[in-house]
Parts: sequence; C-alpha cells; structure tokens
Amino acid sequence: MVEPVMKGHIIVLGGTGRLGRAAAQAFKSAGWQVASLVRGSSAAGAAPGTEIIEVDARDAESVVSAASGSDVVLNALNVPYTDWERLALPLADTAIAAARESGATLVFPGNLYNYGVGMPARIDETVPMHPTSRKGAIRVAVEARMRDAAEAGLRTIVLRAGDYFGGEGVGSWFDRVIVKEIAAGRLTYPGPLDIIHEWAYLPDMVQALVQLVERREQLAPFATFGFAGHAVTGREFAAAISRGCRRDFKVGFMPWRLLKAMGVFVPVFRELCEISYMWSTPHAIDGTRLADIIGGIPHTPLDQAIAASLAALGVKRRSDGAR
Repeated sequence: MVEPVMKGHIIVLGGTGRLGRAAAQAFKSAGWQVASLVRGSSAAGAAPGTEIIEVDARDAESVVSAASGSDVVLNALNVPYTDWERLALPLADTAIAAARESGATLVFPGNLYNYGVGMPARIDETVPMHPTSRKGAIRVAVEARMRDAAEAGLRTIVLRAGDYFGGEGVGSWFDRVIVKEIAAGRLTYPGPLDIIHEWAYLPDMVQALVQLVERREQLAPFATFGFAGHAVTGREFAAAISRGCRRDFKVGFMPWRLLKAMGVFVPVFRELCEISYMWSTPHAIDGTRLADIIGGIPHTPLDQAIAASLAALGVKRRSDGAR
C-alpha cells in the first residue's frame, strides 16, 4: 500500500479551542501532518489523529521548541475577554517567535473588532482600522506586530471572519446567547432584528483557511483576506433557526443597559458591552479578494448550516406536522 504524501506540517497553537480543533481536523483531512498544542488538562478535546503536544502556551521557549520543523504555525490561541489585556499580545509574540524560528508561515484568524463603531456596511482589505474598544485596539496591535515581522521576512496570513457558529464545542454567541434557552421556546438576539450581521460557519471558514494556506507561496509577505460567510439580519437568522427546528420561537433581546450597569462589578459584562455596537451597526465582509485566490469560497447554505449547528448542540428537530 502506498502511503499518502503529506502536504506539509502544521502546528495549531490552541488545538482544543473551537477554531483550533476545527482547523486541525480540516488540515488533517486535506493531507497535512498536524500537531495540536494543548494544555495537559484539555488534551482530550484535540482533533483525533493529530499529534498532541502538551505545552502551556505562556511558556514561550517551549512553544518555539514545539514548533521546530513546522511549515505553518496557526495561532488559534484564545483567552477569555477579561484576560485579553494581559495575555493577547504576549501570546501573539510567542506565535511570531515560533513561526520565525522554524521558518514557517504564520496564520492568524482576524476578526472585525479592528474597525470600531464607525465601520462601514461593507468591509474589505482596504478599509482603515479605527478601533473604539480595548479589544479592537489589541487586535490592531497584534496585526501591527505581525506586519512588522513580515517586513523582516516572516510570511504571514490573516483570514478575517465574522462571528463563528457551527462545528464542535461551545463558546460562541450562537450557543451561549441566541439558542441558550431554545428548549424553553425562546431565542435571545443581541441586537435589532433588522440589522445585517456577519456570521462565519466554522466548517466553511476552516476549509477556506486550508485552501489559502496551500497557496501561500503565491501571496505577499503579509496577506490579509476577508471571509464572506452569512451576512444576514437577525430576523433572517432567527427564521433559519425556526425552520431548523420546525417550530416558532419567541425572540427576546439582550438587556444591554442592565449589563452595562452590572459591568462595574462583573468584568465580563463590561467587556461584552464594549463590543455591543457589533449588533447595532450593519456590516458585511467583502470576500472578493479571497475568491480571487482560492476560487469559489466554501459556502454552506444558511438553513443547512443552522440545522447542522443545532444538531451538534443536541437540539432536536420536531417531527413533520408538529407545532
């Protein structure tokens, strides 16, 4: 039997996170040798069939050593919002160092916090970044450090997406807020139902990431791309959930004023309120540049993506004819 030829070696920093696990599985399925860097206590959550490397990501020297020989370093490290100011930049520096020392391409999943309250309705790679939150400023600083590293010879790819849903695990607005009380017949939407919001179905996003990485030699030293997922209104998103469950739901809304008041005492509420504008400002990602590089952007129809996401969370669909 002829062994398949591996396309390269990738190490996923944060291999048990929502994005990290999905990306590790996607690269493995595409013929890559994949190492998942995880903390020892979370190793069971890594993608099956990947090499497990148990290292605390805050140990920069050990991370650099673990990445030795890699062709690609994916920085999928994520920390709670309340720890961003303390850990986000140091962890980004560690990922940069790991990629630089191994001569690898550094890959980073960007988001939309960079653009702030005044972000335009359609976002492409030319839109100036004017963050209006601490988290947005941190993201801009992270990308600035990667750009500086790219100018010094480190190939870097940023794939920017909206809010994730789908895939395995929990930890998104979809599961923690919107469908949290679905069993009781209620949905909670974070903003006005007529505002367009950008979503990224995670299985599609990681497929695009694989295709982009496999074309890395064609790209500029610092290359950024937007992933156009599902730019839909809250009403359209809630309707897709109803169709996925074959039932109607009462839709409630986030009590932002109350959360802001409580944020004085509850740090995570303060951090959430800082980015509440994401739900009241219409926005969508222009994926033209990505499509030009990889061809057609992976795109699962919204109803299919919602149905799969609900099934992964164990939400049961009503039988035909049930009300």
